[in-house]
Amino acid sequence: MNTLTHSDWQQRAAALQFRSGHFIDGAHTALDSRRYVLLNPATDQPLCEVAAGDSTEVDLAVAAGLRAHRDGRWRRMAPRDRLGVLNRLADLVDLHAERFALLDSLAMGKPVREMLGVDIPQASLTFRYFAELSDKVEGSVTATAVEAFHYTLREPLGVVGCIVPWNYPLMMTAWKVAPALAAGNSVVLKPAEQSPLSALLLAELFVEAGGPPGVFNVVNGFGAVAGAPLALHHDVAKISFTGSTVTGKQMLVYSGQSNMKRVSLECGGKSPQVFLADLEDLDVAVTYAINGIFGNAGQVCSAGSRLLVDKRIIGEFTAKFIEKGRHAYTPGDPLDPATNLGPVVNARQHARVLSYIGKGQAEGAKLEFGGDVPTGPGCFLNPALFTGVNNQMTIAREEIFGPVAALIEVDGLADALRIANDSPYGLAASVWTQDLRSAHAAIRGFEAGTICVNCFDHGDPTSPFLGYKQSGQGGDKCLEGLLSYTQTKSAWIHLG
Repeated sequence: MNTLTHSDWQQRAAALQFRSGHFIDGAHTALDSRRYVLLNPATDQPLCEVAAGDSTEVDLAVAAGLRAHRDGRWRRMAPRDRLGVLNRLADLVDLHAERFALLDSLAMGKPVREMLGVDIPQASLTFRYFAELSDKVEGSVTATAVEAFHYTLREPLGVVGCIVPWNYPLMMTAWKVAPALAAGNSVVLKPAEQSPLSALLLAELFVEAGGPPGVFNVVNGFGAVAGAPLALHHDVAKISFTGSTVTGKQMLVYSGQSNMKRVSLECGGKSPQVFLADLEDLDVAVTYAINGIFGNAGQVCSAGSRLLVDKRIIGEFTAKFIEKGRHAYTPGDPLDPATNLGPVVNARQHARVLSYIGKGQAEGAKLEFGGDVPTGPGCFLNPALFTGVNNQMTIAREEIFGPVAALIEVDGLADALRIANDSPYGLAASVWTQDLRSAHAAIRGFEAGTICVNCFDHGDPTSPFLGYKQSGQGGDKCLEGLLSYTQTKSAWIHLG
């Protein structure tokens, strides 16, 4: 258990040295890149300058990955040896936990307690899980006529481009990079421009763990300048993207404009949490509801932002949510271990969330608490609860990506499912009920890829994370996720 105090974290932050170039072919380099200033969203102060790559750096990184793929330094390594490298990388992630916590906390405002309690352990676990799958990728022998022998085998795709968001910089990187590497691919990672620092450390530690140079590369920069050239590159075999639905659609266009590369997408969400009248423990359910939308400052693609509550319990539910939720998350310095709510990522996102709060009020929803800005610097805001919401209001239809809950009254499960599915998104959903039939009916009825019953946002690396509709295609985690980074080859041997 980490025992550092607020003062300890501040001292370590002040002494931290930043690597903020690119990581290409096993080495840190800035080349002749333009640079941009990364701001600390908790203080509004400059943190460091970061290299802003473009097609030049993307070309170099892809070329390094392609050389590594063609000469087989990684894909032809014995699977158990790849397993060893990835396990050692997980060990190094744990060893450098404090540094990872500082890098992401300073760059995007995530509290260090959340980094140490969620992001870093989950990233380490992800690498260990996919390491153990490295030698579990199997082909098959089929039943054919006696004069033939037929078998299939799975091979890595080649160079995989991974584009990750800023809300879980280290964990989301692990979700994409770990299976791609375990399958034997080379990787070019484009982290979000708001949170690139932990990715650079991770790539450096991959080489320290025994990973060959050129296999794991990182190019920093903005989406239109660095992300687009990566997605359009003819030597990239797949793009794995997490981000907005608008940009996800563009990834499909880029695939068609280039080499028809494979694309997996995890995009936006407006996830419903359904609370039926027969739920067992209202206090537990309300606590999950609060955490499901206010955790990580609401900057979660699967955040349970729509609370669909049966009319028979909505009065008591609302009262308990107000009582528990008003002070459950208090903005504070992310470097303070007592803080459970940091700022949103930057001033632009701060203004965006506030504009949605204004729209909610203008359209007739009742702001029960929060939605205001604490005094002092930084991109902080107090979590908000709206009641009296209907599913046609802007705050019920559009992804806010902030700590804003919308409470909607429903009349039983059928009504809840109708409202839940009346959305262009379909990432996650949950239902609270004691009735097994209702639970199964909800699971089958939700138009969403990830369903929870009597909980929210539970899962582990064995459970796929994927969406329906405009929340994306393909998925992260699990064996199926690893297999998506492979291609199948069919071999027919004539024995006649």
